[in-house]
Amino acid sequence: MLIRKLFKFENAHIVRNCSSDRCRRSIHGHSYKVELLLEAHALDNGQMVYDFGLMKGTIRDVIDAFDHAIAFWDKDDPVYIDYCKQFSARWISIPVSPSAEQFSRLFFVLVDAIMRNTVMRNGEPDDVKLHSVIVHETETGYAQAFRDDAFNLRMGEIRLADIVFSDQVKQEWGNPAMYEQLLAGERFINPEVALQVNVAEE
Repeated sequence: MLIRKLFKFENAHIVRNCSSDRCRRSIHGHSYKVELLLEAHALDNGQMVYDFGLMKGTIRDVIDAFDHAIAFWDKDDPVYIDYCKQFSARWISIPVSPSAEQFSRLFFVLVDAIMRNTVMRNGEPDDVKLHSVIVHETETGYAQAFRDDAFNLRMGEIRLADIVFSDQVKQEWGNPAMYEQLLAGERFINPEVALQVNVAEE
């Protein structure tokens, strides 16, 4: 069975070396929609694959880090990178170009790592896992990454240690040390009672 959770954020970038002149040479923004698809072959104590409320903690924080931020490829022009850091308090340095395709891979790597380092507390099935990530860059275009895509070195390696969040981004997290904990392999423990979920957000 699959379940799907939708997140939204606004982000700016330049996508170097693409065919579109506007995209490769000008900073521009998108209203992104990110869909996380989780898969399991059994249900938890609440008869769910995974409680949507549990995605309102660390998973939501790491996706929300990209909201009203600028994402740049760490191989971009150093002058451009310096200006991004100088004129935006919210920025993320990533090891791949910020295309929809690479964002879908990036979010897969991030969310997969969080889930693998999370202690489940409500009888979640042993096989509950991230199935795929869909990133909608526009109303008509999206990219979907599966596990094989996320870790495909031919598409560029994405290591957690190579994703750098600005201090402002980290300060706004519920747990400012969250990413350092993830990098260190420290376990996240799900709450016994999930955060309240708005029906409209489901």
